[in-house]
Amino acid sequence: MNQPPSSDRPAPKIRVFVLDDQAILRAALRRLLEGDCGFEVVGDSGDGREAAQRIESLRPDVVTVDVTMPGLSGIDALPLLAKASPASKFLMLTNHESGRFLEESLQAGASGFLTKDSEPDELRVAIEAIHAGRKYVTPRVTHALVNRMTHGGTASGGATPQGRLAVLTAREREVFQLLALGHTNKEVARDLEISVGTVKKHRENLQRKLDAHSPAELARIAIQEGLLSS
Repeated sequence: MNQPPSSDRPAPKIRVFVLDDQAILRAALRRLLEGDCGFEVVGDSGDGREAAQRIESLRPDVVTVDVTMPGLSGIDALPLLAKASPASKFLMLTNHESGRFLEESLQAGASGFLTKDSEPDELRVAIEAIHAGRKYVTPRVTHALVNRMTHGGTASGGATPQGRLAVLTAREREVFQLLALGHTNKEVARDLEISVGTVKKHRENLQRKLDAHSPAELARIAIQEGLLSS
């Protein structure tokens, strides 16, 4: 006699992919997601383009994305990731309580936004929320955002919602961050797989658009915009 299907069968675990350029943080996140949160981590990567290639076949439910990575930032990687795995949801992780990063992330297709110093339980709640089709933004960022907007400022606290880097293309932002980190033209060309001549052209555009004519000035702007630590 056939038995009816069990109604108390456990639900399948949420499948998560981790994108962060720091190997130690990726390992820590994997342990946290699988241990404390009870999810299944299907893979990880330190590079946005590689992550897009991998999730195309893995099709995770949720991808955690580091906002500020050298080269292709997490925000700039979102269109590639979403194209590779359209059904995946994206949770941005950052060290910065920035309304500008929040705005850019949501506009680029993220479903959630969380600071890296959040409690493990909030990480679990955020992933479960976006997996269920809801948006999740950590209260500490929304509180700061509301305070700024209440006092008549923009979400970024500057003259434009997206700050000075809004004038840059995605590729120019990649070149900008690598140059700000002190990479040479040759190193940037190698990392981004483009010619040195193309890097020089991007560098000229950066200097013109940002009015920055030295690596030190580029680094100063990167710190002001929250892309590098001071």
